Amino acid sequence: MSMDTPPDSGGESRPLATRSGTFTLAAGTDDPMPVHRLGYGAMRVTGAGIWGPPDDRSTAVAVLRRAVELGVDLVDTADSYGPFVSEDLIREALHPYDGVLVATKGGLLRTGPNAWHVLGDPNYLRQCVEMSLRRLDVERIDLWQLHRVDTRYPLVDQMGVLTEMQQAGKIRHVGLSEVDVATLDEASELVDVVSVQNIYNVGNRTHADMLDACDNRGIGFIPWFPIAGGDLLAADSPLVGLAAQSGYSIAQLSLAWLLRRSPVMLPIPGTGSLSHLAENCACVDVVLDDEQWESLDSLA
Repeated sequence: MSMDTPPDSGGESRPLATRSGTFTLAAGTDDPMPVHRLGYGAMRVTGAGIWGPPDDRSTAVAVLRRAVELGVDLVDTADSYGPFVSEDLIREALHPYDGVLVATKGGLLRTGPNAWHVLGDPNYLRQCVEMSLRRLDVERIDLWQLHRVDTRYPLVDQMGVLTEMQQAGKIRHVGLSEVDVATLDEASELVDVVSVQNIYNVGNRTHADMLDACDNRGIGFIPWFPIAGGDLLAADSPLVGLAAQSGYSIAQLSLAWLLRRSPVMLPIPGTGSLSHLAENCACVDVVLDDEQWESLDSLA
C-alpha cells in the first residue's frame, strides 16, 4: 500500500492541494501514478441536472485551471457529465495535462437532466473509451472507471473489454464505481483494479467495508458526494455547531475529516464556483482538537 505522505499542516507557501498529502495509485506495478490526495470532481461544470453546457463557459474553464494552480493533479470526470460537456471543457482548459491525471468514467447513458441509465454492453463500453480518447485528445486514458456494473451482462465480459483496451494501450489503469466488496473481488480476478469510487462522507458511511478493503489492498478510495448534506445541515446539527465553533465551513470540516479518515482516501469535491473551489482546497489547513475530531467521528 502507498500512503506516501499524510496531510501537511505546514508549508503554507505551497499550493493548497499539494499539502493534502500524496497517494500512489497502482503502487507496486511497473506503472505507478502518484497524485495529491485532494482532487477535483468535474461534474458541476455542466448545466442544471448535469445536462448541457454551463451557464458561463468561461467561468467553468477558469475553475478547472484554478484547481490546477491550487495544486490539484487528479481531475475526475465522466463521459455522462453533460453528456460529454465536462470532458470537452477539460480538454479546452487543461490539455495537454502536464502533470495532471485526468480520470474519466463510462457505462451510463443520459436521456435528459438528472436521468442516468446503466449500460454495460461490451460494445458500448468500447465506444465509451474510444470517444473519451477523442474528446480528451489523448492516446491513452490514465484512469478509466466503470461508472456502474450492469448486472444484465456478465462481469467477465465488461472487464474483458477493459482488459482488451488496456492491452491496446488505450487505458493505463482501471477503476470501479459504486461496487461492493464481493464485486471488487470478482473484478480483481479479471483485471488489476487500482481505485474504487463509492459514495462516502462524514454522514454517510455505508461503504465503510469497502474503504477497509481498499485500505488493506492499497487501492485508492475516491469518495463521491464527499461533502456532508441532509440532516447534518439542519440548524440544530452538531456539524453546524462545530462549524460555528471552529470557524471552518461545513465543506472544509467534511473534507478534512475524509483526509484524516484514511491514507487511501482521495476526495474529489466538485464546484463551478471559484470561491467555493478556494474554500474547499483550504480544508488542508483545518486544525481541530481531539474532542472536535471525535465529534466529527460520531456524526455517522
